[in-house]
Amino acid sequence: MKFPRLILLILSLTLMIPALVHAQDGTISTETGTALIEQDAAMAVKIREIISELDGYDDVTVAVSSGVVTLRGTTLEASAGEKLVDLVERIDGVVAIENNVTTSTDLAERISPAVERFLSRVKQVLAFIPLALVGLFAFGLIVFIGFFVARQKNPWDKLAPNPFIADIYRTIIRLAFISFGVVVALDILGATALLSTILGAAGIIGLALGFAVRDTVENFIASLLLSIRQPFRPNDTIEIGGDVGKVIRLTSRATILLSLDGNHIRIPNATVFKSRIINYTRNRGRRFQFPMHIPANEDPGKALDRGVAELQRLDFVLEKPAPTGWIENVDNSGTNLCFAGWIDQHESHFQHARGEAMRLLKLALEKPRNSRAKAPEVRDVSAQKAGAEDADLIKLVESDREANSEGDLLTRDGMDE
Repeated sequence: MKFPRLILLILSLTLMIPALVHAQDGTISTETGTALIEQDAAMAVKIREIISELDGYDDVTVAVSSGVVTLRGTTLEASAGEKLVDLVERIDGVVAIENNVTTSTDLAERISPAVERFLSRVKQVLAFIPLALVGLFAFGLIVFIGFFVARQKNPWDKLAPNPFIADIYRTIIRLAFISFGVVVALDILGATALLSTILGAAGIIGLALGFAVRDTVENFIASLLLSIRQPFRPNDTIEIGGDVGKVIRLTSRATILLSLDGNHIRIPNATVFKSRIINYTRNRGRRFQFPMHIPANEDPGKALDRGVAELQRLDFVLEKPAPTGWIENVDNSGTNLCFAGWIDQHESHFQHARGEAMRLLKLALEKPRNSRAKAPEVRDVSAQKAGAEDADLIKLVESDREANSEGDLLTRDGMDE
């Protein structure tokens, strides 16, 4: 009897084990589902709190199920929905996002925010006007003081060697006060951070303009240097790049010459500064030279001695440096000689003196060596008598300078080069 009961007990226990296991699994599943629901609810609350702090998402609702976030509602801009998705993706526990947010087409809803923004900006501008007026007044006052200081004749005219440099000083003073006024105005407005941006933009614009007007800048610098160290004076006879004439004036852009033919020659100062300048007036003494041909049967050595002696006899030829002569070349027809001598340009006219020396030397070489004929008379080649045409040119230069004296950078007592 005991053996059958034991078998029945074992069978009963075997049948009860699945029931106990099933009851335990049901408890675990219930606990897991409850935790997941609580996690979804917490996630939904967190997303709603974030959205509530942002503008433009008042009509958006949030639902979370098993980590899947569903967004519904409308926004005023299409980009707002995309930004919301990017924001939700950063939250921990989000498995997927279903974005059902659409763009609102309600006219009133779309216009109302724009009107509100406009009114807000108008209020900001109205509130900013008094401060802007104070900044503008400070800027205007500083600029006025700067221009007033720059307009004064002294000390700028005393500090500068010429009016051109004085004007540059005045321009620098104006720019300095304008820059200071801008800094003060921006500081009053609380916008000093814009100063670096303005300076950067000004630097880029200045660099671009520098390349665009490179020739103008080069000419300006040349004018500045020529006005400080003057290589010539008014009425000086000079040669620049093959152009010969008397100096009329030096302006901030060009050097004006009056050619020996009476024509005005305008040479850019950049060209003048880089060119070779020959000043025929700066030195009192000037050497003249000319060729002379003698027949093949003549002795070149004796011809040279007679020619040099004839030059020494002339009153307008200086003793020092002494006149000289040399053999230039020899050909079938004879010998080509060259003679040179010095004159005082303030006492003798250069071209007339050279021509008279050629005439007398030719007569001396053609005259027989033993001839006792009287030496030919020397014509007057003084600068006062023979330089009438130069005097006329000087009068033209002076009249032109008097008629257009403004802007002339040349001074008779300026610093020499």
